[in-house]
Amino acid sequence: MATPERPAPALDPVPVEESQDARYRHTLRVTLVGSVVDLVLGVAKLFFGFAAHSQALIADGIHSLSDLVTDGLVIYVARHSRREADEEHPYGHGRFETVATVALGMALIAVAGGIAYDAARRLFDPDALLQPGYWALIVAGASIVLKEIIYHYTMHAARRHRSEMLRANAWHSRTDAISSVVVLVGVGGTMLGLHYLDALAAIGVALLIAKIGWDLAWRSVSELVDTSLDPERVNLIRDAILNTHGVSNLHMLRTRRMGGDALVDVHVQVEPELSVSEGHQISEQVRSRLIAEVPEVADVTVHIDTEDDQAAADSLQPPLRHVLEDRLRRYFEPIDAARRIERITLHYRQGRIHVELLLPLDLVKDPADAESLERRFDEAVKDDPDIDGVSLHFSA
Repeated sequence: MATPERPAPALDPVPVEESQDARYRHTLRVTLVGSVVDLVLGVAKLFFGFAAHSQALIADGIHSLSDLVTDGLVIYVARHSRREADEEHPYGHGRFETVATVALGMALIAVAGGIAYDAARRLFDPDALLQPGYWALIVAGASIVLKEIIYHYTMHAARRHRSEMLRANAWHSRTDAISSVVVLVGVGGTMLGLHYLDALAAIGVALLIAKIGWDLAWRSVSELVDTSLDPERVNLIRDAILNTHGVSNLHMLRTRRMGGDALVDVHVQVEPELSVSEGHQISEQVRSRLIAEVPEVADVTVHIDTEDDQAAADSLQPPLRHVLEDRLRRYFEPIDAARRIERITLHYRQGRIHVELLLPLDLVKDPADAESLERRFDEAVKDDPDIDGVSLHFSA
């Protein structure tokens, strides 16, 4: 009564991942174009802001130059996100960029505070209010057009490469366009005789800068304390795992960010009868599938389970093979057939162990003999609290 081997399931095809070098080159090109525009606009706004006596345009110029820092961070992440771990940093180097981003966010908030304080001081001192000229209006209008173009250019690349990092940088560019709209309103209002509008617009731009700084710092602090990915991304990861052939369920799915990357830990359930090597192959399929299908996922740790061990009681610690085999020798000593056991397979289920024995086929003449022998082995272990039964298999 030899038990036939169950065939290994076919593995799902995984799409070939896009060339990382091509992705990096495109990201670098898009970001450098944005950086050049930010630099030109920032210098122009500061120059004409001072020349045209516009506080709001000066503040907006600082905002545009601050975009250069985030552009630099994007280039840094794109270049170093593939940097391999080393002995001192076994999980990689992504958190260096995270700490730098927290510092950057706090610096932006400090700059915004200084701009708002100066504008508020001028509001309460009418003699200190500046009178912006037409050049301030022209530069603010040009900024709106150019930054909106950069937004769409960067967002196109973000969609092409499924890059959340580029998507965030695109929205950062759009905030610069929005702040220029605020400047346009302030300068236009001042030129119409509402002299306080320019200072109010400067305060509005300062609030936008402070919000960007806060968002950068808060996201990075959340990363440092291992906050999970957004629910939408977690559900995408969950669906990809459950759709992998051979996976029956999952539990203890945990995600976290490290710089521009995401790390995943998960316990995956497979059929208990699978071999260790087949279970390992399924875990490798889960890992490679997530890395291929979820762009930000850089590494996945997969723990193979035959049951939901999350629900198992901590006190249930059944013995390992070397301890159990000593017990089985004592239990099976009166059974002559036990001397011809070829293999012992242990199945750990819900805190107990099911013992599977492989014996030569010549020990039995018919199914009735096999059933009788199995009852003898099963009876021998019935009083052991860690064993829930014995089943026999025979090889020719």
